[in-house]
Amino acid sequence: MDLDTMLAVIRRGVPLAGEWGVELLEAADGRALLRLPADARLLRPGNTISGPALMGLADVAMWAALLSLTEGRDDSVTSTMTVNFLRPAGSGPVLAEARIVKRGKRMVFGEILLRAEGSEEPAVHVTTTWAVIAPGR
Repeated sequence: MDLDTMLAVIRRGVPLAGEWGVELLEAADGRALLRLPADARLLRPGNTISGPALMGLADVAMWAALLSLTEGRDDSVTSTMTVNFLRPAGSGPVLAEARIVKRGKRMVFGEILLRAEGSEEPAVHVTTTWAVIAPGR
């Protein structure tokens, strides 16, 4: 599946990703790289991107990593998400790098690092577990 098609799947499944202008830069082999462009609507006091926006970006990035393994067909859902805010992400843009650590029959465990574009320092570290929804359920 090419990136444009996968991004269309993501934006249908998570319309907020489209509203925020989330970009899919890479997705293959259980990994994904997404970009959240600068958007004043997503800022909190202190001129940094809000926690809810960063958590949403991380969640979408994990789904993109899953979609890269399932040819764009995945109905798995977030079961848990642990978010560690390490430093302010700035006012944008932000990159999210997701990778699947373990994929089982019923659960998927992943990790996402978010950082300000142009920085190598992680701003947010996320671990997440997703429940696999079997086709036909």
